Amino acid sequence: MHIGFLGLGNMGGPMALNLLKAGHALTVFDLSDTAVANLVEAGATAAASPAELAQADVEVIITMLPAATHVKRVYLGDDGLLANVRPGVLLIDSSTIDPHSAREVAKTALAQGNAMLDAPVSGGTGGATAGTLTFMVGGAPSAFEHAQPILAAMGKNIVHCGGTGNGQVAKVANNMLLGISMIGVSEAMALGVSLGMDASVLAGIINTSSGRCWSSDTYNPFPGVLETAPASHGYSGGFGTDLMLKDLGLASEAAKQIGQPVILGALAQQLYQSFSAQGNGGLDFSAIINLYRKDA
Repeated sequence: MHIGFLGLGNMGGPMALNLLKAGHALTVFDLSDTAVANLVEAGATAAASPAELAQADVEVIITMLPAATHVKRVYLGDDGLLANVRPGVLLIDSSTIDPHSAREVAKTALAQGNAMLDAPVSGGTGGATAGTLTFMVGGAPSAFEHAQPILAAMGKNIVHCGGTGNGQVAKVANNMLLGISMIGVSEAMALGVSLGMDASVLAGIINTSSGRCWSSDTYNPFPGVLETAPASHGYSGGFGTDLMLKDLGLASEAAKQIGQPVILGALAQQLYQSFSAQGNGGLDFSAIINLYRKDA
């Protein structure tokens, strides 16, 4: 299948490579010449602009962009995808944006004959490279069925979440909970260690008791507890603080639009905002524990 892929950053680049490995033909675009060159070297064809990519003989276009502003510009701009793509081409946006924006762009696409799916991902750069991402997909069942074998080249768990925008709903709800749970684990670990408990022993008790959660048993924020966690590697790699802050902001804004209280989500957003403002935006989000550790 001939696929257009726009957005070749830390996530999009590995995803596009996995499509090539699966045997798909790829036409790609990114503002980074280096990112494009890497894909061309792997066998892709370069487009000079989103318009040129849309005008290529592609059957599907996938986008992976930083924020809703970029998604709207790429799809709705005068020289964007929708102004140049032919009817019938399936559009898949894997960016993480607010549900309202996803629905707005999809409605415009459908009006001109292009089905569109919102398909944000979970699994980080490691999952993008390994092809083990989780895709949370919103859109028409027929479009989801069409997209499944394509997404399967990039992910292991592909879930249809319902109508347009529901992929984004699932993503922001999940990541809001993740941000909250990481703060809870950080408070508990910092308290226990401050009271004289060995961090590894405390984590072992939590992970076999009622406090067990992913933020503790898989991604524990205390250094040395889990060798595979960013905490044991200076909080490098993983999922950045500023990315978590972005997702908490999306959750807060979506909740505001419908009048839904997210009290802990809003508090988590403020804590991550404070942590980022201290110059920690590039650290893994589990570094939030340093707000609580007396020795940090």
